[in-house]
Amino acid sequence: MLMNAPATFIQSYIDDLNDALNQLKPGAALTRIQAAWLGTCLTGILLMNSVCWAKFERASLGDCKVAALSWVFRKASIPWDWLLRVSVVLILKRYGITEGVLAFDESDRARSKSTKRIYKVYKQKHKGSGGYVNGQTIVLLLLVTSSITVPVGFFFYMPDPALKQWDKEDKRLKKSGIAKKDRPIKPERTVPTRPKQRLH
Repeated sequence: MLMNAPATFIQSYIDDLNDALNQLKPGAALTRIQAAWLGTCLTGILLMNSVCWAKFERASLGDCKVAALSWVFRKASIPWDWLLRVSVVLILKRYGITEGVLAFDESDRARSKSTKRIYKVYKQKHKGSGGYVNGQTIVLLLLVTSSITVPVGFFFYMPDPALKQWDKEDKRLKKSGIAKKDRPIKPERTVPTRPKQRLH
């Protein structure tokens, strides 16, 4: 399939999104280039069932370059938080949803044994091999309604490194017969790595 222009319903969605952005936060609307980029990405995801710049470039016969698509994603001042909020509001209005329940869903994503450049990556037990791999834990905040389930937020969970190290040392000392009063006290948890159940 070729991807030369956003699908009609995607373009309509982006127009509605921009109108809602302007109403909720004046000045937060997408620029012409940002709106075109978002339209290209959404169309690419629809056609390829994937988020992959290289696939988008091939589907556009080279009109959309990997470097340009990636640059807009990484560097453009797109109001991501507001985009998600406004998207959820549009969906709720479209389907007339007025109530629901919030729920968490988490999943581990294995990445690589050696990567250190991926955000919030940490050492995880690999269920398939029984060994270890670097991975991410993605926590989704879902709105569950009688008709649809919509993601309304997401977070990357990562165990607190200081607590992890303390726990390992505490177990070693306990095994050696050191009394609790003589072992180091549990350190305070840092805010960015608080437990999954407290993410909000």
